[in-house]
Amino acid sequence: MGDLSKKFFADGPVVLPVGGPLYLQLKRWIEDAIHTGAINPGDALPSERDLATKVDVSRVTVRKAVLQLVKDGVLVQRHGSGTFVAPQTQRVEQSLSQLTSFTEDMARRGMAVRAEWLDRGLYAPSPEETVILGLSAGDQVARISRLRLSGDMPLAIERASLSSRILPDPLSIKHSLYTHLDKSANRPVRAIQRIRAANLDVEDAKLLQVAVGSAGLNIERTSYLASGRVIEFTRSIYRGDTYDFIAELRLGDAPGAGGSKS
Repeated sequence: MGDLSKKFFADGPVVLPVGGPLYLQLKRWIEDAIHTGAINPGDALPSERDLATKVDVSRVTVRKAVLQLVKDGVLVQRHGSGTFVAPQTQRVEQSLSQLTSFTEDMARRGMAVRAEWLDRGLYAPSPEETVILGLSAGDQVARISRLRLSGDMPLAIERASLSSRILPDPLSIKHSLYTHLDKSANRPVRAIQRIRAANLDVEDAKLLQVAVGSAGLNIERTSYLASGRVIEFTRSIYRGDTYDFIAELRLGDAPGAGGSKS
């Protein structure tokens, strides 16, 4: 075995955690090795054969345990290179009480972010876009899709739809959509967001560099002008291992508060 395999395996026989199928016992043992620092983010996992020999299990058992850890985002597999402990991901906390653009929100946190354009263009609207944006017959919809990254780490995929009357030239957006809308006094002032858990499909998982089926947050946001008109409809998918959404809750007035005492 190589140096990393020696680093991974402690001296003496391997004792797997008790309980459950053998592959889950092995999975928990590998997780414990990572949590205790036996191997660190970026380190290579010993080969399937070395693991099977050392732990005295079949290679099928090792394969099932490793695939489960890859699905959970604990390990990553690189074609032709092997299996590695996934890098630690910096979690981002985002408030649900403020309407800010992704660029503005990350700038306030001092995080360097960038976007990769996936799509910018004018299209015939879908029935959903027509209803939500209040479009008329013959109207087009401007769609912009971006992959949001911090360094080389993908964080989210944003897919925004606006009336082409508001955004006639999607290619004119350079960085922040909200900064662009501000120039024409069309920046939204409030929004309604719906958040639900989702398992990432093949396309989104590939863009976010996680395993297919990994946990994600699916967010739909409908944004409004001060007049009450809908200005933007956005569907975003966030990596579940990078984002925490924070909301401040306040207790309402107690019954009878402010009234006369009996």
